[in-house]
Amino acid sequence: MTSSVVEIRSRVRRRRVLVVSAVLVATLTVSIVALSVGDYPIAPAELWQTIWGAGDRAQSYVVFQVRAPRLVMGLLVGAALGIAGALLQSLLRNPLASPDLLGISGGAGAAAVFALLILGLGGPLLALAAFVGGTVVAAFLLLAGRHRADGGYRLILAGVGVAFLCVAITNYLLVRAQVELAQAALIWLTGSLASTPWWNVLTVGVVVLVCVPAVVACARWLPLTQMGAATAASLGVRASTVRVVGIMTAVLLTAVTCAFVGPISFIALCAPAIARPLLGHGAVGIGTSAGVGAGLLVSADLVAQFAFPGFSLPVGVVTGAIGAVFLLWLLATSKGRNL
Repeated sequence: MTSSVVEIRSRVRRRRVLVVSAVLVATLTVSIVALSVGDYPIAPAELWQTIWGAGDRAQSYVVFQVRAPRLVMGLLVGAALGIAGALLQSLLRNPLASPDLLGISGGAGAAAVFALLILGLGGPLLALAAFVGGTVVAAFLLLAGRHRADGGYRLILAGVGVAFLCVAITNYLLVRAQVELAQAALIWLTGSLASTPWWNVLTVGVVVLVCVPAVVACARWLPLTQMGAATAASLGVRASTVRVVGIMTAVLLTAVTCAFVGPISFIALCAPAIARPLLGHGAVGIGTSAGVGAGLLVSADLVAQFAFPGFSLPVGVVTGAIGAVFLLWLLATSKGRNL
């Protein structure tokens, strides 16, 4: 029996290393492509020299001031959304639980549109408004699901209702606004990584870094809480505490990404759903979800930039299309029959 357990653990460990390595290699490959292609193409050898300071002035400007901020922001946002989706799906035990379907992204978007169209705010204040909107929605969802045995389903149902309400508020604000302002708000609502300054990247990076301890704690506690509240309590873990910490961490990560790049849809839904089957054995896969989310978003941004020559799409258009197809596939296969 002991040797069998050791063998299983060794097999799981080898699979985890293999999956994580493959995800990292794929993400690194996509990142190199993102830094190399464009109106000013840079060969891989020239890119390597530029990164180490040996490139000419034009190459340094294109890499460090145009493409690198967009790439790093895509990696950070994709990783943050992947983590948020993994936390919510594990805590609520439902593969459809994600910030966009629960209304958190919708709350951030509605608050940002109100700040842009009604209050005339922009820049950091617009980001703050989006963060406040997402936090308010999350607080409501926590209240809706507290102290209930079916809190996960209550949270999902409440989130769907809040999402529709936020869409109605956003549409009303857009209809009442001037055409120029409404167009700017609509582009923001679609989600885009274009024109990303380094201070935005730094802000999102700091927030993600601050959330790392909570994410590590949740990754350690979640397998115990999934065994039931009584079992977790007997092992010294309070399921309610893990729930609050996990949801608030997911909200913080979602709100800060919405604040700076808009409510990019479906990454938080797709990344954990891809990571878990790769790992197998019912793994939570928070770290792998982060890597998959980063790779997915950067890949989607490449498609958005170069799928139509001479015309660049917001990345949210591509992620929405990918997510819609993925959701239909999830519902049509055996993985979706238990929803």
